Amino acid sequence: MNTKIIYCAALVGLCTAVAHAQKLVIKGSDTLGAKLVPTLAEEYKARFPGVSFEIAAEGSTTGITAITDGTADIGMSSRPAKPTEVSAASAKGVNMKPIEVSHDGLAVVVNAGNPLAKLSKRQVEQIFAGDITDWSAVGGKAGKISIYTRNTSSGTYSDFKDLAMKKRDYAKSSQKMAGNEQIAAEVAKNPAGIGYVGLAYTKATGIKVVAIDGILPNKESVQSKQYPYARPNFFYTNGDPSGESKKFIAFVLSPAGQRIVETVGFMPVN
Repeated sequence: MNTKIIYCAALVGLCTAVAHAQKLVIKGSDTLGAKLVPTLAEEYKARFPGVSFEIAAEGSTTGITAITDGTADIGMSSRPAKPTEVSAASAKGVNMKPIEVSHDGLAVVVNAGNPLAKLSKRQVEQIFAGDITDWSAVGGKAGKISIYTRNTSSGTYSDFKDLAMKKRDYAKSSQKMAGNEQIAAEVAKNPAGIGYVGLAYTKATGIKVVAIDGILPNKESVQSKQYPYARPNFFYTNGDPSGESKKFIAFVLSPAGQRIVETVGFMPVN
């Protein structure tokens, strides 16, 4: 066979492979992006080897912004988009489409050495707003309470304010962390620490979950919404998803994808 023909055939094959290679850019929520979405992406790549992923987990706000700006195929968010965000997207011709992909519960966690086992919703509000500053006021050992929260770009930061604090501001003394794992690590190191994490992060060493009004977050209490800090998690796309985004989201919502959701520590949507 002519050498030029062989070369051209190889070049055509290479171009075809490049054309079929797909990269999904997914940005947003740390709650979803630190563990769940990377696990789903690995399984998806095993099934469809031509697909690659770029995942940036820097907070729900960044995911919604990325869809508005067109810098991501999928935006991860642990909270619904705000009306102002939907309006800003619409002004740019972007139709913000929410898709529920999992359910979660925000677990209130303390240091494993803290004897406290339960708090009321009112006590949680007062602690995180700074009204209660000493553990002795809620039945713990005397000592100043150290509060750990997520940072302001986090959907979890906003959700906890809405669900647990009646939209009040956090105590000025609260320390802002970049992610769930960072909160868990700080509370584990600090006997006086308290924070909140998604269910997938409650198994971290050195922390324990406290019951809220006698209810612990688990599959039953979250899905029934008996647990007061239960919430849905979302993917956002510009309009109805298409192409590889549509295929990946279909996989996430499939029985196989939802089994991964549950294995990682979230609750399935179905």
